Amino acid sequence: MSGPANVVAIDLGGTTIKAARFNAQGVTEETLQLATPSSEGPGAVVAAVVRAATALVRPGIAAVGLCAPGLVDESAGVVRYASNLGLRHTPIAAAVADRVRLPVMLEHDVRAACLAEQRLGLGAGVEDLLVVVLGTGVAAGIVSNGRLVRGDHGFAGEFGHIPVHADGELCACGQRGCLEAYVSASALVRRYRRTGNTAENAADLTERLATDPDAARLWAEGTDALGRALVTTTVLLDHQRIVLAGGMTAAGTALTDPVRQALQDGLAWRAAPEIDISPLGADAGLLGAALRATDAAGLPHSCSGGAEATAPGQYTPR
Repeated sequence: MSGPANVVAIDLGGTTIKAARFNAQGVTEETLQLATPSSEGPGAVVAAVVRAATALVRPGIAAVGLCAPGLVDESAGVVRYASNLGLRHTPIAAAVADRVRLPVMLEHDVRAACLAEQRLGLGAGVEDLLVVVLGTGVAAGIVSNGRLVRGDHGFAGEFGHIPVHADGELCACGQRGCLEAYVSASALVRRYRRTGNTAENAADLTERLATDPDAARLWAEGTDALGRALVTTTVLLDHQRIVLAGGMTAAGTALTDPVRQALQDGLAWRAAPEIDISPLGADAGLLGAALRATDAAGLPHSCSGGAEATAPGQYTPR
């Protein structure tokens, strides 16, 4: 068996809630998607997640895995803060567990993606791994000596807020010069529009790299900033492999080539680690949530990445 088994997984995103049920062979039996009702308030968001879980749970399901963005306290099952969802100190895992009467595992969405990469993707067999998710924002999952790193407060991986330019662009977090202010999809579109151009999304910008000097300049600044930030993580953590994931990776070699070059240019005395694009696509978070549920239920699965055996944040309804 190569994946999760007998579980339901839910990936709570800013615009979409994705869910799936996996059978004993780790094969997806059923999926569903719901629009995330963030404009209707946190109660509506929690209710939608509960509705997704209820729709997919069947007899024989052992556990539910749930991943969410923001500041996630896995051990308490609480989303402490997710600005785009309107969630603050929201005990979302307990809400699901009380309804479906099953153990529920909560995981940060990027750490869930990292777990999936470690066990099912390019991180299999890699003891020291960095998974960088480039989308509306920027974050990372870290595996060190085969173990997923969470940090003292559970907030490890806020890679997008590594400073890359002193007194640089204002970031949404309130700091200046953060990586996210240069290479996230939202930042690239915002900066591009400031030049007087129009773009609906980052894909519009990447399609114009060969013909539009503004697009080419901003893309170069973003990829250079990413390379600089990866220099910092590389000399600190000595990754064997760096995996890039998220919507920005649709740019392919237009992303990886300059980032590889910027990383190597910043490492005068050592070789750069490998950089590749994740093969798991948009389902990485969902797969990671499913693996967390598999862990919680004590079900077997292949795990060649050496992740920890313990599973913090398991919620069994009373």
